[in-house]
Amino acid sequence: MCVQNIGLLNKTINLEAAIDFKNFSDEDLVAAIAKSNDTLLFEVLYDRYAKTVYNKCLGFAKDEEEAKDLAQDVFLKLFVKLGTYKGTSKFSTWLYAFTYNHCVNFVNRDVHKKMERKSVDSASFIETIEDDDDEQGILQMKVDKLGLALKAISPEDKMLLLLKYQDLLSIKGLETVLGISESAVKMRLKRAREKLMDAYHKLNISSNGEPV
Repeated sequence: MCVQNIGLLNKTINLEAAIDFKNFSDEDLVAAIAKSNDTLLFEVLYDRYAKTVYNKCLGFAKDEEEAKDLAQDVFLKLFVKLGTYKGTSKFSTWLYAFTYNHCVNFVNRDVHKKMERKSVDSASFIETIEDDDDEQGILQMKVDKLGLALKAISPEDKMLLLLKYQDLLSIKGLETVLGISESAVKMRLKRAREKLMDAYHKLNISSNGEPV
């Protein structure tokens, strides 16, 4: 068998393996990619999460093109860093935190450019908030002003609030993906909510001349 035919056979075998892996769980697929560095298998993972990662990047980007660039950078970085996933949380949870961290670092690098960041889906953000005392202030916010308030807070606080209320991570889940204690998670959430509410009230004063 000539070299060309051998190469074609190997490519066919790899393609068949990729097709089989479409039925694998995220965690099993990630383990296989980390072990083999197979780009065809990585394409399977990419197809599963490309749209979701793009949408999350869009919340930190100034426009759709920048969001596409951010998402591409996330996947390039992800291919190299897959081996750091330890399986202590769902892969999707880990990937969302990975994506947000990349976006936060990007925003912080460009903070002097005063980048205009897009808001998330504010209506769905409010719908996921639990009805307890600490979160009553957010529940009472108007959707349009909430979107503006999210732009006004730091990317770190925005990331934490998105993980909690958009991606529905529990306190335990946040503890795992952020690598901090439960008490630290609760304290950071409390401060992030307070900053969001403060930004919201300042927007109301600015637009109406008095608090609403």
